[in-house]
Amino acid sequence: MIRARRARIVATLGPASRELDKVRELALAGADVFRVNFSHGTHADHARTIQNVRLAEQATGRPIAVLADLQGPKLRLGRFAERKIPLKAGQKFRIDMSREPGDETRVGAPHPEVFAALRRGAEILLDDGKVRLRVTKHGPDWADTIVEAGEHLSDHKGLNLPGLTIPIPALTEKDRKDLAFALQEGVDWVALSFVQRASDMAELRKLVGGRAGVLAKIEKPAALLALEEILDLSEAVMVARGDLGVELAPEEVPVVQKQLIRAARMRGIPVIVATQMLESMIHSPTPTRAEASDVAGAVYEGADAVMLSAETAAGDYPLEAVSIMDRIITRVEQDPRWSELMRAEHDVGDADALVAAAFHAAEVASVSCVAAFTQTGQTAMRLGRERPVQPTLALTPRLETARRLALAWGVEARIVADIRDPEDIPKLACREAMAAGLAGPAERVLILAGLPMGTPGAANILRLAHTPRR
Repeated sequence: MIRARRARIVATLGPASRELDKVRELALAGADVFRVNFSHGTHADHARTIQNVRLAEQATGRPIAVLADLQGPKLRLGRFAERKIPLKAGQKFRIDMSREPGDETRVGAPHPEVFAALRRGAEILLDDGKVRLRVTKHGPDWADTIVEAGEHLSDHKGLNLPGLTIPIPALTEKDRKDLAFALQEGVDWVALSFVQRASDMAELRKLVGGRAGVLAKIEKPAALLALEEILDLSEAVMVARGDLGVELAPEEVPVVQKQLIRAARMRGIPVIVATQMLESMIHSPTPTRAEASDVAGAVYEGADAVMLSAETAAGDYPLEAVSIMDRIITRVEQDPRWSELMRAEHDVGDADALVAAAFHAAEVASVSCVAAFTQTGQTAMRLGRERPVQPTLALTPRLETARRLALAWGVEARIVADIRDPEDIPKLACREAMAAGLAGPAERVLILAGLPMGTPGAANILRLAHTPRR
């Protein structure tokens, strides 16, 4: 089963989609990676979901990745005695550390880190920015504010402090337990929420220990100040526009999205654009024209993947959401100007020299596909960074590598036996290219490999082979 497109689709699984028949349908419709959101559900729920993905993988005949998305330190208010209170602009309102139920004058927030970060005049955003408060006075466990916007507030709404770095670790105790469970279940990628510093990713990498790819979710403005260092420690990145859009002005979000896509492409790591891409499809069978343009824009910018959240996890039309996203991507990639826009701008280091040469050779030699033999997936990832028009066929003896590559732009991964004799390389590459439908009889296949075979490292062989005539 070969995709007719290069950009990938990440679909979130939840109550509306996690049963086996639904997962299989979504995979057949175009989902390449399934996201498991650890902000919701139990470990038992997630175990069944992951098992269903593995069963669906067998049905589709292509590797599918599982992305475990850790909740991170989501800051929330406590509860109200009446569950919901009215607000009006100009009223005084206190936030404190008390666990007593709130009322129209105050509410608790059990996060000492919030009060440690506050300053007079700071803005507090509640309920994804629907309520806006301004701090007039504060202490170590309380803050007096004035309501600037908002009409009501209910239990456990999220809290954001735009422009402030909160002294809180990115990995909570819950995250550590969820991470151990996810790795035990064999997930392929782990996403860390609310990354603020490079040390957050360094800690995640240490705990993962190479058992999965690590992905940084950029949803705090503080992360933008340390972006280079964070990306240096990440194997993929997500433009998480939900919380990012709460703490940044609306006009800043598209600019940051382009910045993050460009930075990821420079490094050759996958970048996912996420949140509200087809949000109206939670309850509608078709998207708005603006949403279709939003998805298309991310594809034109060169994103490796676009993501569906509530649309597939809890929406009424999960299958339709994946199908229309597949159609939008496919249509964009048929645009004659699309290939020109995909030209990556980056410096070529020693490890990438042969990959860059393969990209140019593929254009000159008019090959059907590029076959990359890889142990870790890095050779295929680097080739994907070049955005070749021809598909990349990643040949690996490792199932975990093939699954991880499901997130990579333009890469079709296949499991092959470990090769020891270099003379077997052209024959195997041509056979797999024809079997996958990426090359026909008497066509050219460009081969990228490294010797000695089976040793992880930079590719050092570039070879042109011809498929046999019928």
